[in-house]
Amino acid sequence: MADSPVESGGTRAVPERIEPRADAAAELPVPRLAPPVPHVVVKADLLPAVSAVSLIALLGLPIGWVWSRLAPPQESVLGERGRLTPLLVEGYHDFDAIAIFALLALAAGLLTAAVLWLVRGRRGPVLLIAGVLGSVIASWLGVQMGASFAAGLYAMPPNAKLGDLITVAPQVGNGWVLLLQPLGVALGYGLAASWNGFDDLGRRLR
Repeated sequence: MADSPVESGGTRAVPERIEPRADAAAELPVPRLAPPVPHVVVKADLLPAVSAVSLIALLGLPIGWVWSRLAPPQESVLGERGRLTPLLVEGYHDFDAIAIFALLALAAGLLTAAVLWLVRGRRGPVLLIAGVLGSVIASWLGVQMGASFAAGLYAMPPNAKLGDLITVAPQVGNGWVLLLQPLGVALGYGLAASWNGFDDLGRRLR
């Protein structure tokens, strides 16, 4: 046992245990994987966005049909040169027609935002822009088709005379209502996105 450490007095030395420092583990380099930063996907969402614009634009047909059934007509008197003068109370129906269309458009916008949000794999600004554009087209189509449907319901009598009481079809006389449906889409989708807690809005959890 020549290799054993021996003290000067002739006895064997007692081995001592060296405790590691408390901060030794903290000094060791530990690799940490940072989560990937989500980016806006454009190419993959472009074709679904075009399809969304087309489908949402078709909502103008049912919106116009429902509006033509709900909007009240005006009872007017036929005057000289074919001028129609609404009765005293019937003049308020212009506002009624605009208000009914505004409520229908806003409800359609919120419903569209809810459906678009359910498409988890395509969530993002591309689908939101597609929903807004499709809603603008749907509102314009709803105004045009609603006027056509209403004109078919309340057609002008063929042999109308001066002083006759004519039922005039309702019309949407304010162009600002075209903004309500896209506003509803943006509002509903924005609230859902702000409530969501994921950086990528939950696209990877599909």
